[in-house]
Amino acid sequence: MQLYNTLSAKERAALIEEAGKERLTISFYQYAHIGNTSIFRDHLFINWDTLEVLGRIYVAKEGINAQLSVPAENFKAFKKHLDSISFLKNVRLNIAIEQDNMSFLKLKVKVRHKIVADGLNDNAFDVTNKGIHVTAEKFNELIEDPTTVLVDMRNHYESEIGHFKNAITPDVDTFRDSLDIIENDLKDHKDDKKLVMYCTGGIRCEKASAYYKHKGFKNVYQLEGGIIEYTRQVNTQNLENKFIGKNFVFDHRRGERITDDVISNCHQCGEACDEHVNCANEACHLLFIQCNSCAEAMDNCCSTACKEIHALPFEEQKKLRRGKTVSNKIFKKGRSEVLKFKK
Repeated sequence: MQLYNTLSAKERAALIEEAGKERLTISFYQYAHIGNTSIFRDHLFINWDTLEVLGRIYVAKEGINAQLSVPAENFKAFKKHLDSISFLKNVRLNIAIEQDNMSFLKLKVKVRHKIVADGLNDNAFDVTNKGIHVTAEKFNELIEDPTTVLVDMRNHYESEIGHFKNAITPDVDTFRDSLDIIENDLKDHKDDKKLVMYCTGGIRCEKASAYYKHKGFKNVYQLEGGIIEYTRQVNTQNLENKFIGKNFVFDHRRGERITDDVISNCHQCGEACDEHVNCANEACHLLFIQCNSCAEAMDNCCSTACKEIHALPFEEQKKLRRGKTVSNKIFKKGRSEVLKFKK
């Protein structure tokens, strides 16, 4: 039985465009105890492939983390399948603020050690002893409280283009990096401050809240559903929006505009810009912010060196890449000396 993709991303994009079906971009997570992750992975792939689901899904013994898209006409069938799985029945689904039929072009269901790479020893603390989940309305009240410390649990390239007003935004590359920094900065206020956290959809805060309670913080809160659900509640309940800029998302869109504010700049020329791109040189693929003018001048590349390589015939580029790994550079998002205006 086929349990893998047979179409390339380019071929899939052509089929999506030809079909003309509206697709919904959705994300969700759930911590649970999964016995046989390989069987569960195969079960999801078989069922979701028939529903034309595309996306990136991580399965681990601790649960599931999913970002995906599904044809709108198949949403009810998709939801019915989710509800047939005991620990996913009525799971909260974060529907994207801005829809794009090309948000995902392949279905990838992968078994991982963890659903979020947090570097924590979960046996050292009770991961179910979580912080208090709050709605958008309560969140707005909390962050106006002078005893509240608001912390962005995302990485530097995410908070750079958008964040909540007055939030602490650690300049980190990974979620794990931020945990010790925040604990150290707030070590004298574990009793007298309210620690309020947020992230994209809530999954990082879920683990972080349990971790900080284990570390002795008495008043720990997290924004239920993250920025995505906050924006939905703000729009449907006519609440004041305290988020500024764009919300970084982990699909081909790379961002959802929440407000018209542009709070970041092009990493190459310094002009106001919040459009993330990947360097067109496949041997680099660095994620960075680039304005339209620089994209045209640099042929969508991050440096002159990459521009020269990108201009070579495809077969020559492949030869240059052969035997080399660039994974470290790819995941050092925006960490490159060639980017003169990186904050």
